[in-house]
Amino acid sequence: MVFFAVLVNVSVYALGVGILSGFGITMAALYLLYCLGIEIHVMRMSCVDCCYYGKWCAFGRGKVAPLLFKQGDTKRFASRCISWKELLPDMLVFLVPFVGGSALLIQGFSWSIAIMLVALSALSFGGNYVVRSRIACKYCKQRELGCPAEQFFGKQRAQRL
Repeated sequence: MVFFAVLVNVSVYALGVGILSGFGITMAALYLLYCLGIEIHVMRMSCVDCCYYGKWCAFGRGKVAPLLFKQGDTKRFASRCISWKELLPDMLVFLVPFVGGSALLIQGFSWSIAIMLVALSALSFGGNYVVRSRIACKYCKQRELGCPAEQFFGKQRAQRL
């Protein structure tokens, strides 16, 4: 489970780097640093308060977070509220290379960029959907204790129905 979840995330990051390298190594390196920053931010803001702190979670961050941060309060995890504003930095992991790759395709069509954009989209949407809905969240103890993402997406889903 951890391997598959991490593989999806690392593949999205690698595709983003591959696409943005069309703008030069600096852009690709900045994107990679941004992805690293997102991972650190998630651990600092969520993982420290999660019931999986110090344990294996679906994404492996529960084992990594203690190496970087002190444990927080598990009650705080469930009390957090998230909105689209809080999700925007995570969405930029997909949007930046997608917009950049689209711009590269407009400048001059490239099969490699087009294929990477399709793969990026498939993994960002399909891969993450499978990981979260079928693997990670489905069996997550924290979801049962209270998860702001589950509450947010559950509310969004209920509003669409």
